[in-house]
Amino acid sequence: MRKILFLSFIFFYSSVLFAQKNLIPMPQHLEISKQGSFPLKANLTVGAGAFETQAKYLANQLEGLLQTKVTLKKSGPIRFQKINNTVSEKHDYYELKIDPSGVFIAASTESAAFYAVQTLLQLVEENQASGSIPALEIKDYAKFTYRGAHLDVSRHFFTADEVKLFLDYLSRYKMNKFHWHLTDDQGWRIEIKSHPKLTAIGAYRAVTDDVKDSKLTKDGRYGGFYTQEQIKDVVAYANKLQIEIIPEIEMPGHAQAALAAYPELSCTGGPFQVGTTWGVMDDIYCPKEETFALLEDVIDEVVTLFPSHYIHIGGDEAPKTRWKTCAHCQEMIKKEGLKDEFELQSYFIKRMEKYINAKGKDIIGWDEILEGGLAPNATVMSWTGIEGGIHAAKAGHDAIMTPVSHMYLDYYQGNPQSEPLAFNAELRLDKVYSFNPIPKELNAQEAKHILGPQANMWTEYITNFKHVEYMLFPRLLALSEVAWGTSKPEAYKSFENRVIHEFAYLDRKKINYSKAIFELNGNIISRNGKMYYELSTIKNDNTIRYTTDGTAPTVQSAVYKEPVVVDRTMTINAANFSAARMVGSVLKQDFVISKSTGKSVQLLYEPNEAYQANHTHTATLVDGVYGNKQYFKKNWLGFNGKDLVATIDMAEPVSFSNVELNVVDQNASWIYYPQAVKVYVSQDNQNFTLVQEVGKEVIAKSKGTIKLSFEKQTAKFVKVEVQHLNKIPAGSGGAGSPAWLFVDELSVY
Repeated sequence: MRKILFLSFIFFYSSVLFAQKNLIPMPQHLEISKQGSFPLKANLTVGAGAFETQAKYLANQLEGLLQTKVTLKKSGPIRFQKINNTVSEKHDYYELKIDPSGVFIAASTESAAFYAVQTLLQLVEENQASGSIPALEIKDYAKFTYRGAHLDVSRHFFTADEVKLFLDYLSRYKMNKFHWHLTDDQGWRIEIKSHPKLTAIGAYRAVTDDVKDSKLTKDGRYGGFYTQEQIKDVVAYANKLQIEIIPEIEMPGHAQAALAAYPELSCTGGPFQVGTTWGVMDDIYCPKEETFALLEDVIDEVVTLFPSHYIHIGGDEAPKTRWKTCAHCQEMIKKEGLKDEFELQSYFIKRMEKYINAKGKDIIGWDEILEGGLAPNATVMSWTGIEGGIHAAKAGHDAIMTPVSHMYLDYYQGNPQSEPLAFNAELRLDKVYSFNPIPKELNAQEAKHILGPQANMWTEYITNFKHVEYMLFPRLLALSEVAWGTSKPEAYKSFENRVIHEFAYLDRKKINYSKAIFELNGNIISRNGKMYYELSTIKNDNTIRYTTDGTAPTVQSAVYKEPVVVDRTMTINAANFSAARMVGSVLKQDFVISKSTGKSVQLLYEPNEAYQANHTHTATLVDGVYGNKQYFKKNWLGFNGKDLVATIDMAEPVSFSNVELNVVDQNASWIYYPQAVKVYVSQDNQNFTLVQEVGKEVIAKSKGTIKLSFEKQTAKFVKVEVQHLNKIPAGSGGAGSPAWLFVDELSVY
C-alpha cells in the first residue's frame, strides 16, 4: 500500500512540475502543493465576485475548451476577489490558488484579473486530458508596464479581422500594448474624413510582383484602409483583451503616400506616387502652415478614435535633402533662430507635440527625435540600438526599448536557405530571450524611465497574414517572458522546451510558426590548413545523415559522426532522421573550391562591426561559400564609406590567371556596386604589381559576380582592392551619405 501511495505521489508531483514548466510567460512565484487537484468536471460554475467581465470571459473560454456548460453566478468553486497591491513595482499583481475545493483568483486590477485568467487557461489546456488541475499557488506580477508588439500595415495591408487575430496572440502571453503603424510611404491606412484623398489616393499603390496575386489587388491598384468604424471596433476588441492600441502617424518623413494625395505639402510640389519600393525617401513634409494644418486635422480625428495615452509620431529616417534647398525651410530656420535642419526637425516635432499635448496625449517617437533637441514631454522608442534609451533616461525622459539587435521580427529566425524571404539580418529565438531592457549604464533611478520592451514587425517582405504569424511565432513567446520579467537566459534550454511544448497549442489553433529551432546548423571551420563542415542540431535523439554528391539524403545515406572534410567543389545535403523518417527540411550547402580557398587573408580596413560575417571576419572571403544576396549577416563583409583591400597569402607561389568576387547592389538599402576593382600580385608582400582592373561599366554588367582575367601570373600574394562608391548620388535615398559596400568570396583560379 505504501508503494502504491508513493507511486501516486510521484505521478502527481511530476504532473505538477510538467504544468509548471510549460507556462509562458513563467510566473514570478509558483508554489507546488501536495494536496490533490481540482476536477474539470461538467457543469462548472464561475463566481463573478469583483470582476464580472473577466468571469464572463473565463466562462466563455472554458466552455470552448472543455465543450461543457459553464454557469456564471455570484459565487462558485471558481471565484474572483479584488485585493490591494501595496508594492508599486508589482504591476498587475494577482494570486491564483488551486486546491481540491476550487480555484481562487485575487487580483489588484481588471487587467491583473485578466492575466490570472490567461494563466489559468494555460493550466486547463495543459491538464485537460487528465481531467483535473493539480493544486498549486501562484503569486505573479509584471516587471514592466509596457509590453509591446508592433505591426506595420502600411507596406502590406492586413484586414481588421487579421489585426484582431494579432491581438488574440498578444493577449495569451500577457502583452498589453499594440503599436499600429498606420501611415508610411507605401500606404495611408486610416480614414480621415476631413481629408478623404489620404485614403482615396494614399491607401493604394501600383501592383508589383510581390502582390500581383493578392486579393487586395484590383483595377491595377493594391492596398486598402480601415474605416473609422472598423478602427473603433478593433479598439473595443483590444480593450476587452486589456491591450492599449497606440496609433502611429509618421512625420515629417515616410510621408510619400500622403504627399501623393496632397503634393502641395512637400518642398517641391511633386507630383508623387505612393511608394512601391522600400527604403528612405528624400521627399518629406515641408514645415509650412498648410502642412501643420492638415496634420492637426489628422490628430483631431485620431484622438477621437484611440483612447490611448500615446500618439506615436514617427520622427525617424527624415532626410534633410529637400529642406536644405527649400527657400521656405531656410527662411524658417532664420526666422525661428534655429541652427540647422536638425533643429528644424526638432521644431517640427515640438510644435506637433504641443498640439497633441493640448489634446490630453503624449507623444512617442523613434530615437531620431533626439536629433536637434528632444521635445519636452516625449517618450523615446530606442530602435537603432540602446543608446537612444540611455540618453532619454539620463535626461529624465521615458523610453521603450526596441533595438534592431534583439527586437526586429522581420529578420530571419533560421537558415535563410530554408526560411521565407526576410530582411537581410538574423534574429534567433535565443537572441530575443537574452534581451535585458534595462541597460547596465543606468542607475536605479534612471532605470525607472525604461517602460519596457517592444518587438517590431515590419512587413516589406511579408505579404500575407500567415507569413506574419510565421515571423511572430515562436519569438513572441520569448518577448513575453522578457517583458513579464521572468526570463532567465542562463536557463534558455528550459524555456526552449516550453516553447516546443507550446507548438501543440499552435498546431491546434492552425497558427503558422517557424520550426527553425529544430533545423540543422552548418558551421565552416578551419583546422590544420584544411576546411571542414560541422553539423549540429538541438534534437540529440535524431540521426544526421548527409551526402556530398548533391543528391538528397535518405535513410541509407552516411551517418554524420564528425565534421566533413571539404577538399573539392561539392554540395553537402544533410537532414535529421528519426525512426527511418526525415525530420524537418534538408540543409544544403554548396562549396566552390579555388586556389585561394582556406588561405590566410589580411584586411587594410576593418568591416563595419554589424557586418563581419558572424565574426568569422576574413575567413569568409575564402571559405568556398557564396553569400546569399538577401541575407548579409552570415557570409558577407560590409563596409560603410571604406574600401575592401584584402591581401591573400597563398602560402607558396602558385599560378593563376583569374580572380572572381561577389558584390551587392541594393540601392534602397544604401548598398551600391563598387566603382572599381583592381588585382595586384607580389612575391614578398611588400612590392605589388597591378595586373588587372575594371571600372563602373564592366561592374554594372556583372550582375554581382565580377570576373577579372589576365595573363598567367605566378605569385605568393594576391591583393584585391574593391573601391566603394563614395557618396550616394543625388536623387537616391540617403543621397550624400557614404555608400555601403558588400563583398564575399575572393576566388583565385
